[in-house]
Amino acid sequence: MTARRVALLLAGGLALIAFAIWLSSHRHLEHATLSGDLVLPGLEQSVNAVSEVDLRRGDGSHTSLKKASHGWVVGERDWAADPGKVRKLLLDLGALNVVEEKTRLPANYPQLGVEDVSTPKATGTQIDVVTPGRTFALIVGKTSSGKSGYVRVAGTAPSLLAAPLLTPDADPKTWLERSLIDLPVTRVRQVEEKPAEGAAYSATRDRKEQADFTVAPVPKGRLLTHAGAADAIAGALGSLSLEDVQKAATPADARLSRALFRTFDGLEIEAAGRKDGARALITLKARATAKEAEAEAQQLNTRLGGWEFEIPDYKYGAIFRTLEELLQPAPAKPEKPAAKKAAVKAPAASGTEPAPK
Repeated sequence: MTARRVALLLAGGLALIAFAIWLSSHRHLEHATLSGDLVLPGLEQSVNAVSEVDLRRGDGSHTSLKKASHGWVVGERDWAADPGKVRKLLLDLGALNVVEEKTRLPANYPQLGVEDVSTPKATGTQIDVVTPGRTFALIVGKTSSGKSGYVRVAGTAPSLLAAPLLTPDADPKTWLERSLIDLPVTRVRQVEEKPAEGAAYSATRDRKEQADFTVAPVPKGRLLTHAGAADAIAGALGSLSLEDVQKAATPADARLSRALFRTFDGLEIEAAGRKDGARALITLKARATAKEAEAEAQQLNTRLGGWEFEIPDYKYGAIFRTLEELLQPAPAKPEKPAAKKAAVKAPAASGTEPAPK
């Protein structure tokens, strides 16, 4: 082997060693600078400009949150979204930072839940955040700890462990503004109940200072369970919240329970309820009988009119209580004495005919 050839081989070997050292250094530097970087750079400065947030899963569940002039709306329900919940999601997405890079191999994505959500087997949730300049797309996978979870920017190879922890839900119900009405018991003067089954009755008090509501009519021979048996009914519209909402579409043959709440200051709230399988559904309508209540009644009707609300079953039971639920068990009827059977004497047996007179 000539000296020239040896020199060329030596130079080539040194070049390979230098390249390997550079590559190792570059990769180390890349991972060092990656940790702590924002997952979605640019979103933090654009949070207030976001116009829409879409969440979807492989199982077909989907929620579209849209910014309207009066606030955020859940598109699938056309009902107001919880603004605090939407705001928190956007702030968490903007602040999402890399803890460390994980796999780049698509075959390993399912282990972290960050595979594309185009198939029913996908377990992650894709979030698309729309701004005037661009759309940010992130797949949120499984939880790693109470503070971090796995994510992948849609369309890119690296999967990441990132914080803070995101737990998005693509079910529209979870994003609804749940507050319906808050009618304090202190305002209520009377409740008229007309159950779908059972007798109608009313619970009334003459003044706010009266401790317990008077129930009428009470069937003859029956007693209330206690003096304040009907008091809970008057507070049934306090802090009332929904579980789901739909456009009002009460079937014509529905058997409705009705409760009319009257306040001391001239507001009336009529609740009509029905059961649809396991769901407890109500509609709410307001009217005013005094000038001071007109604005409140109009505001309530504007927000609640034309909708049917699913509410917790226990709340439904509190609004539409039957009279029988307020009464002590009916006293047992005394048993009637058994009728005495008249004694019947059999004619005496005789072997001879009576003698003729």
